[in-house]
Amino acid sequence: MTERQEHTAGDVVMTRIGQAAMLHHGGDREEAQRRFLELWGEIGEDGDVLHRCTLAHYMADTQDDPETELAWDLRALSAAHELTVDRVGEHHASLAVRAFYPSLHLSLAADYVKLDRPEAARSHLREARGAAVHLVDDEYGDGIRAAIGRLELQLGESSEGDRLGPPRQGE
Repeated sequence: MTERQEHTAGDVVMTRIGQAAMLHHGGDREEAQRRFLELWGEIGEDGDVLHRCTLAHYMADTQDDPETELAWDLRALSAAHELTVDRVGEHHASLAVRAFYPSLHLSLAADYVKLDRPEAARSHLREARGAAVHLVDDEYGDGIRAAIGRLELQLGESSEGDRLGPPRQGE
């Protein structure tokens, strides 16, 4: 019974994270940030790893200060390293831990660009590019691959032949 309650509570937390993310995407950055901070206070540094990863990843996007954004993105990556297949599967059977990494590294690369740290940006961009092979061919995967391509162009790393690895079927 306790395990079932924990899963239900976890679903509630992920729902609340999703609601705050929708506020942000709808243009209410301040309210989203307020809700994320409230949730972070409830979850804490040692809370559920999936909650920490997801929340930190979204919280980073609400920041004005690039250093603060970087700190949140680093929290998200650190939590992702602790994620297990079982924990991710508890939330949604179709999710894969390795599919988190392209977006996490892409965010870090973008943070380092903002901070004028091109070598760190390139390092995370390479990680994002390498991890992108685990993305499925859907709207999300296509969006991440396109964002990697845009950042590659910005950093002068564009190379059609090796940008995202071998061509996908139909290319």
